[in-house]
Amino acid sequence: MRSFMGRDILSLKDFEREEFFRVFEIAKQMAPIARNRKNCDLLKEKTMVTAFYQPSTRTRLAHEAAMHRLGGHVTGFADAKMTRAGDFYQESIKDTVKMLEYYGDVIVMRHFQKGAPHEAAKWASIPIINGGDGWGEHPTQILTDLYTVLTEKGRLDGLRWVAVGDMRMRTMHSLAYGLTQFDCPISFVSPPDMSLTDEMKADLDDYCLDYKEVEHIEQVIADADVILVEPVVQPDYTKSRDERDGDVGMTPSNYKITRELLKNKAKSDAILLHSLPRMDEIPPQVDITKWSRYWEEAFNGVVMRMALLALVLGATE
Repeated sequence: MRSFMGRDILSLKDFEREEFFRVFEIAKQMAPIARNRKNCDLLKEKTMVTAFYQPSTRTRLAHEAAMHRLGGHVTGFADAKMTRAGDFYQESIKDTVKMLEYYGDVIVMRHFQKGAPHEAAKWASIPIINGGDGWGEHPTQILTDLYTVLTEKGRLDGLRWVAVGDMRMRTMHSLAYGLTQFDCPISFVSPPDMSLTDEMKADLDDYCLDYKEVEHIEQVIADADVILVEPVVQPDYTKSRDERDGDVGMTPSNYKITRELLKNKAKSDAILLHSLPRMDEIPPQVDITKWSRYWEEAFNGVVMRMALLALVLGATE
Protein backbone atom coordinates (compact mmCIF):
# COMPACT_ATOMS: atom_id res chain seq x y z
CA MET A 1 0.00 0.00 0.00
CA ARG A 2 1.24 3.46 -0.87
CA SER A 3 2.19 5.91 1.85
CA PHE A 4 -0.20 8.77 2.53
CA MET A 5 2.57 11.09 3.69
CA GLY A 6 2.75 14.12 1.41
CA ARG A 7 -0.10 12.82 -0.71
CA ASP A 8 -2.84 14.92 -2.28
CA ILE A 9 -6.46 13.93 -1.53
CA LEU A 10 -8.15 14.96 -4.76
CA SER A 11 -10.44 12.16 -5.95
CA LEU A 12 -11.69 8.80 -4.72
CA LYS A 13 -10.73 7.45 -8.13
CA ASP A 14 -7.19 7.57 -6.73
CA PHE A 15 -7.99 5.24 -3.80
CA GLU A 16 -7.42 1.50 -3.77
CA ARG A 17 -9.58 -0.71 -1.58
CA GLU A 18 -7.03 -1.26 1.20
CA GLU A 19 -6.36 2.48 1.37
CA PHE A 20 -9.98 3.11 2.35
CA PHE A 21 -9.64 0.71 5.23
CA ARG A 22 -6.35 2.27 6.32
CA VAL A 23 -8.02 5.68 6.55
CA PHE A 24 -10.95 4.15 8.44
CA GLU A 25 -8.53 2.48 10.87
CA ILE A 26 -6.83 5.79 11.66
CA ALA A 27 -10.22 7.51 11.99
CA LYS A 28 -11.24 4.93 14.57
CA GLN A 29 -8.08 5.74 16.53
CA MET A 30 -8.86 9.46 16.36
CA ALA A 31 -12.51 9.16 17.39
CA PRO A 32 -11.94 9.09 21.20
CA ILE A 33 -10.07 12.41 21.04
CA ALA A 34 -13.02 14.12 19.37
CA ARG A 35 -15.63 12.25 21.41
CA ASN A 36 -14.02 13.33 24.68
CA ARG A 37 -13.64 16.89 23.38
CA LYS A 38 -9.90 16.78 23.95
CA ASN A 39 -6.98 18.20 22.01
CA CYS A 40 -3.67 16.39 21.55
CA ASP A 41 -0.27 17.49 20.27
CA LEU A 42 0.06 15.16 17.26
CA LEU A 43 0.32 18.07 14.80
CA LYS A 44 1.48 20.79 17.20
CA GLU A 45 4.23 21.90 14.80
CA LYS A 46 2.01 21.97 11.68
CA THR A 47 -0.23 24.60 10.09
CA MET A 48 -3.20 24.05 7.80
CA VAL A 49 -4.19 26.67 5.23
CA THR A 50 -7.83 26.87 4.14
CA ALA A 51 -8.45 28.28 0.66
CA PHE A 52 -12.24 28.43 0.31
CA TYR A 53 -13.42 30.17 -2.84
CA GLN A 54 -17.00 29.01 -2.20
CA PRO A 55 -19.26 29.07 0.88
CA SER A 56 -18.89 26.25 3.38
CA THR A 57 -20.02 25.48 6.89
CA ARG A 58 -19.25 21.83 7.61
CA THR A 59 -16.28 21.16 5.33
CA ARG A 60 -14.23 24.17 6.35
CA LEU A 61 -15.07 24.07 10.04
CA ALA A 62 -14.65 20.30 10.25
CA HIS A 63 -11.12 20.62 8.85
CA GLU A 64 -10.37 23.48 11.21
CA ALA A 65 -11.80 21.62 14.20
CA ALA A 66 -9.79 18.54 13.20
CA MET A 67 -6.57 20.54 13.06
CA HIS A 68 -7.26 22.08 16.46
CA ARG A 69 -8.05 18.64 17.95
CA LEU A 70 -4.62 17.51 16.73
CA GLY A 71 -2.88 20.51 18.28
CA GLY A 72 -2.11 22.22 14.97
CA HIS A 73 -2.61 25.75 13.71
CA VAL A 74 -5.01 27.19 11.13
CA THR A 75 -4.90 30.14 8.75
CA GLY A 76 -6.55 30.92 5.46
CA PHE A 77 -9.59 32.56 3.90
CA ALA A 78 -13.28 31.71 3.64
CA ASP A 79 -14.36 34.26 1.04
CA ALA A 80 -12.56 34.62 -2.27
CA LYS A 81 -13.94 38.16 -2.62
CA MET A 82 -11.66 39.18 0.23
CA THR A 83 -8.58 37.92 -1.63
CA ARG A 84 -6.66 39.05 -4.70
CA ALA A 85 -8.21 36.13 -6.56
CA GLY A 86 -11.62 37.74 -6.21
CA ASP A 87 -10.91 41.39 -6.91
CA PHE A 88 -9.39 43.46 -9.71
CA TYR A 89 -6.29 41.28 -10.00
CA GLN A 90 -8.05 37.90 -10.48
CA GLU A 91 -4.92 36.17 -9.16
CA SER A 92 -4.34 32.75 -10.69
CA ILE A 93 -4.54 29.47 -8.80
CA LYS A 94 -0.85 28.94 -9.50
CA ASP A 95 0.20 32.25 -7.96
CA THR A 96 -2.10 31.86 -4.98
CA VAL A 97 -0.95 28.33 -4.21
CA LYS A 98 2.74 29.13 -4.68
CA MET A 99 2.28 31.79 -2.02
CA LEU A 100 0.14 29.72 0.36
CA GLU A 101 2.61 26.84 0.45
CA TYR A 102 4.98 29.09 2.41
CA TYR A 103 2.29 29.80 4.99
CA GLY A 104 1.50 26.25 6.02
CA ASP A 105 2.05 22.52 5.60
CA VAL A 106 -1.21 21.44 3.94
CA ILE A 107 -3.85 23.31 1.92
CA VAL A 108 -7.57 22.49 1.98
CA MET A 109 -9.25 23.99 -1.08
CA ARG A 110 -12.87 24.45 -2.08
CA HIS A 111 -13.46 25.99 -5.48
CA PHE A 112 -16.32 26.64 -7.87
CA GLN A 113 -14.24 25.43 -10.83
CA LYS A 114 -14.14 21.69 -11.43
CA GLY A 115 -10.53 20.53 -11.29
CA ALA A 116 -9.20 23.58 -9.44
CA PRO A 117 -7.65 21.52 -6.58
CA HIS A 118 -5.99 19.30 -9.21
CA GLU A 119 -4.54 22.43 -10.80
CA ALA A 120 -3.35 23.60 -7.39
CA ALA A 121 -1.66 20.24 -6.78
CA LYS A 122 0.45 20.75 -9.92
CA TRP A 123 2.10 23.80 -8.38
CA ALA A 124 2.11 23.10 -4.64
CA SER A 125 4.99 21.40 -2.87
CA ILE A 126 2.68 20.55 0.06
CA PRO A 127 -0.43 18.30 0.07
CA ILE A 128 -3.70 19.60 -1.36
CA ILE A 129 -7.00 18.29 0.04
CA ASN A 130 -10.04 18.76 -2.17
CA GLY A 131 -12.88 20.27 -0.13
CA GLY A 132 -15.23 20.22 -3.12
CA ASP A 133 -14.65 21.49 -6.67
CA GLY A 134 -17.67 22.72 -8.62
CA TRP A 135 -19.51 19.76 -10.12
CA GLY A 136 -16.38 17.63 -9.70
CA GLU A 137 -15.86 15.65 -6.48
CA HIS A 138 -16.02 15.89 -2.69
CA PRO A 139 -13.79 13.04 -1.48
CA THR A 140 -13.56 13.92 2.22
CA GLN A 141 -17.35 14.00 2.55
CA ILE A 142 -17.83 10.54 1.06
CA LEU A 143 -14.96 9.14 3.11
CA THR A 144 -16.93 10.47 6.08
CA ASP A 145 -20.12 8.80 4.84
CA LEU A 146 -18.43 5.46 4.21
CA TYR A 147 -16.83 5.58 7.65
CA THR A 148 -20.22 6.39 9.19
CA VAL A 149 -21.78 3.36 7.50
CA LEU A 150 -18.89 1.15 8.58
CA THR A 151 -19.23 2.23 12.22
CA GLU A 152 -23.01 1.80 12.17
CA LYS A 153 -23.22 -1.45 10.21
CA GLY A 154 -19.85 -3.06 10.91
CA ARG A 155 -19.25 -3.65 7.22
CA LEU A 156 -19.49 -2.10 3.78
CA ASP A 157 -19.57 -5.07 1.42
CA GLY A 158 -23.02 -6.48 0.76
CA LEU A 159 -24.98 -3.35 1.65
CA ARG A 160 -27.49 -1.95 -0.81
CA TRP A 161 -27.39 1.82 -1.30
CA VAL A 162 -29.94 4.29 -2.59
CA ALA A 163 -28.73 7.77 -3.53
CA VAL A 164 -31.40 10.45 -3.95
CA GLY A 165 -30.85 13.89 -5.44
CA ASP A 166 -28.98 15.66 -8.19
CA MET A 167 -26.53 13.20 -9.74
CA ARG A 168 -24.45 16.04 -11.16
CA MET A 169 -23.34 16.87 -7.61
CA ARG A 170 -19.76 16.39 -6.51
CA THR A 171 -20.83 14.25 -3.54
CA MET A 172 -22.64 11.84 -5.87
CA HIS A 173 -19.59 11.53 -8.09
CA SER A 174 -17.33 10.73 -5.15
CA LEU A 175 -19.90 8.28 -3.78
CA ALA A 176 -20.06 6.39 -7.06
CA TYR A 177 -16.27 6.21 -7.35
CA GLY A 178 -15.93 5.15 -3.72
CA LEU A 179 -18.43 2.30 -4.05
CA THR A 180 -16.52 0.84 -7.00
CA GLN A 181 -14.13 -0.61 -4.41
CA PHE A 182 -16.88 -2.43 -2.50
CA ASP A 183 -19.63 -4.94 -3.19
CA CYS A 184 -22.39 -2.37 -2.88
CA PRO A 185 -25.17 -2.21 -5.48
CA ILE A 186 -26.62 1.29 -5.72
CA SER A 187 -29.78 2.83 -7.14
CA PHE A 188 -29.61 6.47 -8.24
CA VAL A 189 -32.91 8.34 -7.84
CA SER A 190 -33.09 11.69 -9.62
CA PRO A 191 -35.12 13.84 -11.97
CA PRO A 192 -34.27 13.09 -15.63
CA ASP A 193 -32.50 16.42 -16.08
CA MET A 194 -30.31 15.68 -13.05
CA SER A 195 -29.38 12.10 -13.93
CA LEU A 196 -25.88 10.73 -14.39
CA THR A 197 -24.15 12.16 -17.43
CA ASP A 198 -23.13 9.86 -20.27
CA GLU A 199 -19.50 10.52 -19.39
CA MET A 200 -20.10 9.49 -15.77
CA LYS A 201 -21.99 6.35 -16.84
CA ALA A 202 -19.12 5.33 -19.10
CA ASP A 203 -16.71 5.86 -16.24
CA LEU A 204 -18.78 3.74 -13.85
CA ASP A 205 -19.17 1.01 -16.45
CA ASP A 206 -15.38 0.89 -16.78
CA TYR A 207 -15.15 0.53 -13.00
CA CYS A 208 -17.84 -2.20 -13.06
CA LEU A 209 -20.10 -0.49 -10.53
CA ASP A 210 -23.42 -2.33 -10.05
CA TYR A 211 -25.94 0.49 -10.44
CA LYS A 212 -29.33 1.41 -11.85
CA GLU A 213 -31.31 4.61 -12.29
CA VAL A 214 -34.92 5.17 -11.21
CA GLU A 215 -37.19 8.20 -10.92
CA HIS A 216 -39.08 7.48 -7.69
CA ILE A 217 -37.74 6.68 -4.24
CA GLU A 218 -40.65 4.30 -3.57
CA GLN A 219 -39.34 1.99 -6.31
CA VAL A 220 -36.19 1.10 -4.36
CA ILE A 221 -36.35 2.20 -0.73
CA ALA A 222 -37.63 -1.16 0.57
CA ASP A 223 -34.34 -2.90 -0.32
CA ALA A 224 -32.01 -0.14 0.87
CA ASP A 225 -29.56 -0.61 3.73
CA VAL A 226 -28.20 2.92 3.27
CA ILE A 227 -30.16 5.91 1.97
CA LEU A 228 -28.01 8.91 1.06
CA VAL A 229 -29.90 12.09 0.24
CA GLU A 230 -28.90 15.38 -1.38
CA PRO A 231 -31.18 18.22 -2.53
CA VAL A 232 -32.69 18.35 -5.99
CA VAL A 233 -33.25 22.09 -5.46
CA GLN A 234 -29.67 23.24 -5.96
CA PRO A 235 -27.52 26.34 -6.24
CA ASP A 236 -25.23 26.69 -9.23
CA TYR A 237 -21.97 25.10 -8.12
CA THR A 238 -20.06 26.78 -10.94
CA LYS A 239 -20.47 30.14 -9.18
CA SER A 240 -18.39 31.40 -6.29
CA ARG A 241 -21.67 32.34 -4.60
CA ASP A 242 -25.26 31.68 -5.66
CA GLU A 243 -27.69 33.50 -3.41
CA ARG A 244 -31.41 32.73 -3.37
CA ASP A 245 -33.55 35.14 -5.35
CA GLY A 246 -37.21 34.60 -4.54
CA ASP A 247 -39.01 31.27 -4.37
CA VAL A 248 -36.90 28.32 -5.57
CA GLY A 249 -39.66 25.72 -5.36
CA MET A 250 -40.14 22.66 -3.25
CA THR A 251 -38.78 19.14 -3.50
CA PRO A 252 -41.09 16.85 -5.54
CA SER A 253 -42.47 13.89 -3.56
CA ASN A 254 -40.46 11.45 -5.72
CA TYR A 255 -37.27 12.65 -4.03
CA LYS A 256 -38.51 13.45 -0.53
CA ILE A 257 -37.80 11.24 2.51
CA THR A 258 -40.68 11.62 4.94
CA ARG A 259 -41.33 9.96 8.27
CA GLU A 260 -44.31 8.15 6.73
CA LEU A 261 -42.25 6.81 3.83
CA LEU A 262 -39.60 5.44 6.18
CA LYS A 263 -42.19 3.91 8.52
CA ASN A 264 -44.17 2.23 5.75
CA LYS A 265 -41.49 1.30 3.21
CA ALA A 266 -37.95 1.30 4.63
CA LYS A 267 -36.09 -1.48 6.40
CA SER A 268 -36.19 -1.05 10.16
CA ASP A 269 -32.38 -1.05 10.32
CA ALA A 270 -31.72 1.13 7.29
CA ILE A 271 -29.70 4.29 7.93
CA LEU A 272 -30.33 7.72 6.43
CA LEU A 273 -27.46 10.04 5.53
CA HIS A 274 -27.35 13.65 4.35
CA SER A 275 -24.18 15.73 4.09
CA LEU A 276 -26.25 18.92 4.66
CA PRO A 277 -27.30 21.68 4.18
CA ARG A 278 -30.84 20.55 3.47
CA MET A 279 -34.01 22.22 2.34
CA ASP A 280 -37.26 20.26 2.51
CA GLU A 281 -36.06 16.91 1.14
CA ILE A 282 -35.83 15.54 4.70
CA PRO A 283 -38.38 17.20 7.03
CA PRO A 284 -37.25 17.94 10.60
CA GLN A 285 -39.67 15.29 11.91
CA VAL A 286 -37.31 12.64 10.56
CA ASP A 287 -34.45 13.84 12.78
CA ILE A 288 -35.60 11.93 15.87
CA THR A 289 -36.35 8.65 14.08
CA LYS A 290 -34.22 5.51 14.29
CA TRP A 291 -33.14 5.95 10.68
CA SER A 292 -31.40 9.34 10.81
CA ARG A 293 -27.60 9.42 11.06
CA TYR A 294 -26.73 12.86 9.69
CA TRP A 295 -25.73 14.25 13.09
CA GLU A 296 -23.36 11.27 13.49
CA GLU A 297 -22.02 12.23 10.07
CA ALA A 298 -21.21 15.69 11.41
CA PHE A 299 -19.17 14.21 14.26
CA ASN A 300 -17.48 11.72 11.94
CA GLY A 301 -16.63 14.58 9.59
CA VAL A 302 -14.20 15.91 12.18
CA VAL A 303 -12.82 12.44 12.91
CA MET A 304 -12.27 11.72 9.21
CA ARG A 305 -10.45 15.01 8.65
CA MET A 306 -8.28 14.28 11.70
CA ALA A 307 -7.31 10.97 10.12
CA LEU A 308 -6.52 12.50 6.72
CA LEU A 309 -4.47 15.35 8.18
CA ALA A 310 -2.49 12.97 10.41
CA LEU A 311 -1.80 10.71 7.44
CA VAL A 312 -0.79 13.29 4.80
CA LEU A 313 1.35 15.19 7.31
CA GLY A 314 3.18 12.03 8.36
CA ALA A 315 2.08 11.99 12.00
CA THR A 316 0.87 8.42 11.53
CA GLU A 317 1.58 5.85 8.84
